[in-house]
Amino acid sequence: MAHFDRSIAVTLAFPRLRRLRWLPVLAALAAVAVPAAAEAKGGRTRAYDGVWNVVFATTRGNCSSGYSVPFTVIGSRVSSAGGGRVSGSVNRAGAVAVNVSVGASKASGGGRLAGTFGAGSWRGIITGDRCSGTWQATRT
Repeated sequence: MAHFDRSIAVTLAFPRLRRLRWLPVLAALAAVAVPAAAEAKGGRTRAYDGVWNVVFATTRGNCSSGYSVPFTVIGSRVSSAGGGRVSGSVNRAGAVAVNVSVGASKASGGGRLAGTFGAGSWRGIITGDRCSGTWQATRT
């Protein structure tokens, strides 16, 4: 019993020690809360992650139609999954804006992703011709 009385006396005599005894509890709570918050945030911004196969159709201009380019989405960034240079972004609501270049051909487009599908429009200069059209995407 003397040992118990002594530990209370030490804690009361040194207020700093009394505050420090909560440090492990606070550290444990922080360790549990940080991954949960990161997971929740990651879930919102990573809803579109994956490889998307994008098929382009030409509606104006003398450009071939039906070619496809694979895109990769990680978080809010859109990049190439092979077959050209791709840069762009997608927001939490699925609105996407992308720039694509393959050799001398360049195009930009925008649209929306939802679940495993997406669609939008594009315009650019493909092998010297001004063209525009639509695109459809499927997440693989």
